Amino acid sequence: MSKKSGVAIVVGSFHKNECETMLAAAAGAIKERGMDLRAVVRVPGSYEKPLATKRLLLRDDVDAVVVLGIIEHGETAHGRVMGQSVSDALVTLQLEFMKPIGVGIIGPEVFPTQIQPRLVGHAVAAVAAVEVMLAGAESPYEIGA
Repeated sequence: MSKKSGVAIVVGSFHKNECETMLAAAAGAIKERGMDLRAVVRVPGSYEKPLATKRLLLRDDVDAVVVLGIIEHGETAHGRVMGQSVSDALVTLQLEFMKPIGVGIIGPEVFPTQIQPRLVGHAVAAVAAVEVMLAGAESPYEIGA
């Protein structure tokens, strides 16, 4: 019998109510897929997500991390810069640790009216991505096969 994959979640708290909806959806999806939720880390915003993610990836009981949050459309380029910086950092961590990171960050540039319909879908999709990548790590396929 193989061990259950341990998944952790990093979630922003800036959009508290919306992020709690995302957290509940992701936690449910992790359980439905037979994985174990090992930790939930709440951070103030998106810039703090890479450091929290790295701390979790260093843990032996964490096989993957799901990162959730919202980067709203603003009056300046701040959101686009934040989104790109966070995305780049998470990809780098994924490759450094060879552990999957499912990104369920809505935005950047999302308008308030676009947030609610995306909450559950983005959270569940991030968990599904982790599930696929964990399965691939356990049973690699040959290119062209």
